[in-house]
Order: sequence, then structure tokens, then C-alpha cells
Amino acid sequence: MLEDLREAFLDIALQRLINQHIALATFEQPGDVVKWLGAVQAQDYAGAKWALGLRLKGATDDDIDQAFANGSILRTHLLRPTWHFVTPADIRWMLVLTAPRVHAVNAYMYRKLELDAAIFKRSHAALTKALRGGQTLTRDELRNALQKTGIAVDGELRMGYLMMRAELDGIVCSGPRRGKQFTYALLDERVPQGKTLEREEALVELARRYFLSRGPATVQDFARWSGLTAADARSGLEAVRVQLQHEVVGNQSYWFSPSTPYSNDSSPTAYLLSIYDEYISGYKDRSAMVGQTHAAKLSALGNALSYIVVIDGQILGTWKRSITKSAVAIEANCFKRLTKREQHAVALAAQRYARFVDLQLKFA
Repeated sequence: MLEDLREAFLDIALQRLINQHIALATFEQPGDVVKWLGAVQAQDYAGAKWALGLRLKGATDDDIDQAFANGSILRTHLLRPTWHFVTPADIRWMLVLTAPRVHAVNAYMYRKLELDAAIFKRSHAALTKALRGGQTLTRDELRNALQKTGIAVDGELRMGYLMMRAELDGIVCSGPRRGKQFTYALLDERVPQGKTLEREEALVELARRYFLSRGPATVQDFARWSGLTAADARSGLEAVRVQLQHEVVGNQSYWFSPSTPYSNDSSPTAYLLSIYDEYISGYKDRSAMVGQTHAAKLSALGNALSYIVVIDGQILGTWKRSITKSAVAIEANCFKRLTKREQHAVALAAQRYARFVDLQLKFA
């Protein structure tokens, strides 16, 4: 019985690799990946770019930078109190659906930082004035604009929540980077107003994208990823369940696409993932991707956790990179002794990352 459960979990993990287009990288443009996944966690910008590149055919780090610069992908706060990549076509309806939940999570910090409706109204007006006419400004430049209107922005925390509120309220979004600095732009100027969805339509669309792109997954996984209430998550699943297949594994109901494509990847196959890759952050329960023994090792790393080594769908270690002008050094630290074939698979994955950043590989 236990062996049957392990086999079922392995199948779940492999299907997730395919449906997330990690094992089947067929997309041509960064925006296509983001649209398929709905949103991609992106507080670690370098890692988020690799999360997209991993799912693209032959893309480079520069390709993702260019897509970000021209606005075909945006970076803003939605779903949960963190940055995500999202497409211009999806940003407004997704904010309508998820921003109220993020505000509820942030409510304590709003009160602690003495940020109320009157302050937000003034800050929104000041930001709009500073950015109007196609201006793109850094956070420090916008800090100065707020200070000139008498809004206190002492400390990074207060400024951070003022900017997050402006993102959630659809006032600002990401502009192109200026060197290595991020900028903000007015959402209405960066993304001309397009079609919007009513809240119930948005809930159905988010549920549809989640289960098709991340299945097999549970309703609890969807609630955790989306930041929505359990009731909303169940309602969204109920609306799209006729489009999905369903299986019960270990007393849990898993929902997934009825037409998972076939991947001809040979075993073992390794992937080097960002810690915030949707393969990791897209689920509440990761037991299908990491066994009990390795789960304890993963948890023990705590804040030292960096990027993740995945072999045949299973989380088997971490990796880190060090970049110079001409080379990238990659070091993998696995939870078990790898076979020679597994070592070769990890080496191939490292080569793929080196090609993405267009640097010579030094692999340990």
C-alpha cells in the first residue's frame, strides 16, 4: 500500500513537470509562459527570469530582460504580499480578484505604520502627479516626491507598503529597469485599459489556469497559491471541475488537465530551479515532490535555502551560482549520493543554465 502511494506521488510530480512546461518547454515568448501559469512569483528577479527561461525554447536572460523592458510582462504585487510577473492582459482582472485579500493580510501592518485611507489617497495622488506623462521613476525618486507633499516615508518599511498599496490599487506597476534599478510607471499609461472581468468570472479564470497549468493539485493547493479564501477556492474549482480529471490519492482529491501532453524526457532528468519557482511555490503540500527523509533535510536548511535541484520530479538538493563577467560557477549539494547517471543529468542541467545566462560554465 505504501509503495502504491509512493508510485502515485511520483506520477503526480512528473505530471506537474509536464503541465508546468518544465519537462516540455514549448513556449516561444516570456509572456506566453506567464499567461499559461497566470502569475509567476518574482521577488527574486534573477530567479524569476530563470523560471521563465526554463520553460522557453532557447531563451536567454537578455530575452527576459527585453520582455520586461518593453512591458510584455509586468512585475507587481498580487495574489499574495509579494511580487509576481503577470501579463498586461491579465493584471487588472487579477487585481480585482486578489487585491482585497492582500489588503486583508496587510491590514495589521497598515495600522502599525499609521497608514489609513487619507494617507493612501494623498500618496496615490502624489505618485500619479510624479509619474504622469510616461515618466518612470525609481523608488528613491518617488520617495522624494512623497516627502515633498508632506507624507512621512521614514524607513523602508513604510515606503514599501505605500508602494505596494499603489500597485494593489492599480495606480502603478513596473516600468523598464534603469541599469539595475527598478522603476515604476502609471498602470493606465503602461497598460491601456482593456477588457475586464467581473469578480466571479475572474475567479473561474484563475481556477481554470491554475489546475490546467499546475495539476494534479488539490483545492488547498489552489487556496494557498492564490491567496483566496478556502470558500472562494472551492467555488472556483466547482466552476471548472467539468473541464478537469479527478483522482483520489492518499485521501486527497487531485484535479488536473484531461489532456496532459507526452514528454519524451529520459530518466534520470534533472532541473535546476529557483527557490520561488512555481514548481515549489505553487503548492501547499509538496509531499509528492519530496520524500519524508529529504523533506526534513529541506526544512532544516531554513533561511539558508537557495535554489533547488530536482531529479525526475523529486527535490533532491540545492544549488548555488556565482557569476563573473565571463563565467558562472554552479555548485550542487544533494541530499543523497547521486548515481553517475544522475550526476550527468545535473551537469546537463547546469549547462542549460549557463547557456541561459550566456556564460562559460564552471561546475562542481
